[in-house]
Amino acid sequence: MRRPLQMTLLVLSGVGLLRVSLFTDLYLRYVNEGMRALLIASGALLVLLGVADAVSYARRREDDEDTYRDDHDGHGHHHSGAPRASWLLFLPALSLLFYAPPALGAYTASRQPPKAITHEDDFDPLPATSPLPMTLSDFTRRVQQDRTRAIEGRTVRLTGFVTSGKQGDGWTLTRIVISCCAADAQSVKVRIHGTPAPPADSWVAVTGTWHPGGTLGTSSAPAALDARSVEKTDKPANAYTDALPLTPPR
Repeated sequence: MRRPLQMTLLVLSGVGLLRVSLFTDLYLRYVNEGMRALLIASGALLVLLGVADAVSYARRREDDEDTYRDDHDGHGHHHSGAPRASWLLFLPALSLLFYAPPALGAYTASRQPPKAITHEDDFDPLPATSPLPMTLSDFTRRVQQDRTRAIEGRTVRLTGFVTSGKQGDGWTLTRIVISCCAADAQSVKVRIHGTPAPPADSWVAVTGTWHPGGTLGTSSAPAALDARSVEKTDKPANAYTDALPLTPPR
């Protein structure tokens, strides 16, 4: 790859990383929140390397021109162009500057099986709050692992985005969880019964009680809710975690 092309690519990639990680939250579509500092550092380093390479290249060209004037023997220099394929390397760099990938949502989740929920042996007593805000993972864990059946009859509130269901009745409330980057994204799902499905990808808070089925406290119990109310809510800043919302539904 020719030096000018290499320098430009370094600078564009660095500026693109800084744009998505330092000035916006678009980086969350690529990696989890904990990697933001690394992206900022990487972007700054790429810019510095590109600038340093440009300075070094300019100085070398000045020296080469001086040598050429002193030793010119009438023969022209042959400058080979960069391979055409190398220009394709600009596409990822330009995409960081001018294009953000679409957010993961219902399309992705509808093609994934539910994420496996970690096992827990001991459960703390549930707070007396009603409705009780819970994450989708905690609700699923209580339904399928808590043999004290503490979730039975409790009114809970779950928040996520809508994934329309094609099998059986009801629809699916979903959260997508990114552990490291978008490539390892997995979906946590709870089936919602008793109310029509809102538009796919819309964010909602659902209040209701566990939908009976199987044996509560075992894996045969479905992660499902009989909805009493469904309210639209704002999409959280970091939509790729299964966390409790910071603000109440609007």
